[in-house]
Order: sequence, then structure tokens, then C-alpha cells
Amino acid sequence: MTPTSEGAGSAEARRLRPWNAAGSARIGAVDAPVIPHLAALARRHPEPCSFGQGVAFFPPPPQARAEVDAFWRSPSAHGYGPAAGLDPLLAAIGAKLAQENGFSGVGDRLRVLVTAGANMAFLTALLAITDPGDEVLLPLPWYFNHEMAVRIADCRPIGVPPAPGLRPDLAALEAAITPRTRVLVSVSPNNPAGIVYTPEELRALNRLATAHGLWHISDETYEYFLYGGRHHLSPGAPASTRTITLGSFSKAYGMASWRVGYLLAPADLYPALLKVQDTNLICAPHIAQHAALGALAAGGDWPRRHLATLETHAGQLREALLRLGSGVREIIGGEGALYFLVRLNTALDSLQMAERLVLEHGVVTLPGSAFGLTHGCWLRLSFGALSGEGLARGLDRLVTGIAAILSDAPPIDAP
Repeated sequence: MTPTSEGAGSAEARRLRPWNAAGSARIGAVDAPVIPHLAALARRHPEPCSFGQGVAFFPPPPQARAEVDAFWRSPSAHGYGPAAGLDPLLAAIGAKLAQENGFSGVGDRLRVLVTAGANMAFLTALLAITDPGDEVLLPLPWYFNHEMAVRIADCRPIGVPPAPGLRPDLAALEAAITPRTRVLVSVSPNNPAGIVYTPEELRALNRLATAHGLWHISDETYEYFLYGGRHHLSPGAPASTRTITLGSFSKAYGMASWRVGYLLAPADLYPALLKVQDTNLICAPHIAQHAALGALAAGGDWPRRHLATLETHAGQLREALLRLGSGVREIIGGEGALYFLVRLNTALDSLQMAERLVLEHGVVTLPGSAFGLTHGCWLRLSFGALSGEGLARGLDRLVTGIAAILSDAPPIDAP
């Protein structure tokens, strides 16, 4: 396999790409989001169960609610605020990054920008550091919103094939660098593969970016979701001048609908980031920022108290998949984040499999093609949202549905 700027632009992915001749060619090249497509199909089923969207089962901590209640008593609650974020939240994020992630110089050499989620942080960073036609290296499998954002920024996503086990291939990444390459992206713990990059891999990615004058965007949305005694490393710490670090409250604090995240970047990039922020958002919603401040008061202990349950869920999902026997060619994940990637023994493409699962069995999964995996029938499965009896029923329906579809679909013999 060689690096490609197509990736999700396969025949199956193009089925999700409506063309509007009156609209932007740039936006026309962006695949439609797969989650809303499958969610619309799921609404046809009376009782759908979802292994699709990556959210955890637990709610925000009570401290977040307390801060939201206090928000209403603030005389400035309903006006505009500073583009960078509210001062108390900036200070709390800075303290967290120093104490937990090992960053130094936050507020001086490094600056925090509060955004409406980590997806917005990623797009804001891209707009600040790239020009049209620049190339962005995305180790496969990529996170589909990253690939979409690269195209929206009028840049070229370069999907770089992985090493065995879907791990980053440093040699392949270096070989993919051209004079137009501007950015290298990493996601660890990884969405969609559910793996955790080793400290050696993360430091090597940072060295590679620095050696070639690239920006390294490190998406650390799932930093607390680590299993089997693994530990998180922020490759930009203590104060890399070429690393932009992304964080989110959506997963760790059960705050997906609140839309609040942040980025940490070198201070000399800050004026450009603020231009994008002021144009696109002005400021992150104050009520969400207050909720985030409360979440930080609860701290990392809030997500960590749920890790044992999530690790049990991961084990139950793996055991269920193994019941499929030769119908499964490969299972990857369970190290971190909320995901497994499973490769099925079928000639069906992954979108066909995902669509049949939801239409025929009421089970939502995500196709590997959305993540740039166009060779083989891969599905991303999230073990985060379902729990208890709901998880048991969902696993039975998932395995029964896959087995039924595999029974009337041709297998594949090629490796």
C-alpha cells in the first residue's frame, strides 16, 4: 500500500457524497458524515442498539451541575466573553496540563484556547497553520472528522498505511513527506483503532515532525481511557515549539452535548488562532465553559472511577466477537479509548455490512471505509454507551446479525 489522498474516496464512500453542482467543489469533495446516515437508518427500527457513536455511559460530575447553577448568578453570564476563554477556565486547564501532562510555560510560552469541542480545535489549528494545497499526513486508520476538516481547509489528506496491528509506520510516514507537507496528525489513545501509542512511538512522531519542519497535532481526547495499566504521554510536553495538543471534555466528563474542548499551542501561533476563533465562534458558550470548570474540579478521578466497568465491557465485546469463529479475520483494540476494529471474513464492503446490520438487525456500527480502511470489511465497534442488560442484549444481536449476514455473503480467501 502507498500513501493516498483518496482514502475514504472509495466507491462505497462515494455513495455518501452527494454532489451539488451549484455548491462548492471543495465541500463537494468531502464525504457526508456516516454517523447521521446510519442513525437515520436506525430510526426505522423500533428498538435499535448502538455500537456506533463513541460516548461513555456515565454523566457529567455533580461539580459541573453546581457550576452551571452558579452561572445564572453571574452578572456577565449572557454577554460576549474573551475569545480565548474565561480566565478561571484557562487557569484551570493550564494547571491540569502542568500537573497531569507535564507541560511547562503554560500561559507564557504555551497558550490555551477554549473551543466548542476538540473537532473545532482541530479545524481552527488547520486554518491557522496551512495554506490551500498543503498536505496533512494522517496515519491510517484516520479519524474521519480529521479527514473531513483537512478537505474543508482546502488541503490534501494523505492517508499513510500503518504497520501491523494498525500502529503508526514511522518509515512510511517519513517517505510520504513532500515539499507541500505541513502537518502530521496523531490520535492516542486512538479513535478508531482502540490502541494506545507507546511513549517511544509518540516521541518518534514528534521528532519526525520537528526534523522536517512540520506541525504535529496531537489529539488526546481519550487521554483518561487507558486499560491494562497503560499510561498516557503528551508528546508535546514539556514545551514543544511545533506541537499543538488537543483536549476535550466530551468523553472523559460525559459532556458531549455541551461542546467544549481546547487546544494548547506555542504562543507565537496565538494571534493566528484568535483570528480564526473570533471569526468562527467569537467565544465558546459561557455556560459550557462553566460546566467544564466544574468538571475540572472533579478532575481525572471522575473518568477513572468508571474505567474498570469500561474494561469489563471491552472484554465482553471481544468474547462476543470470538464466538463468530472464522467469520472474524482480525480484532484490534481494547487498549484505550472506547473502540475495537474488527475485520470480517466477507467480500462485502464495510458500508454494505453496516447498512445491513442496522436495517436487518437494528444494530448500529461504523464502516471502516469512513476511517480510510478500504481494503477488507472493517467495522468500528464502541463499547462505551451500552451497559448492563442493554449491553448483553446488544452483543447478542450484534453477533447474531453478523453471523446471519456472513452466512449468505461470500467469504474471502485472500490475505
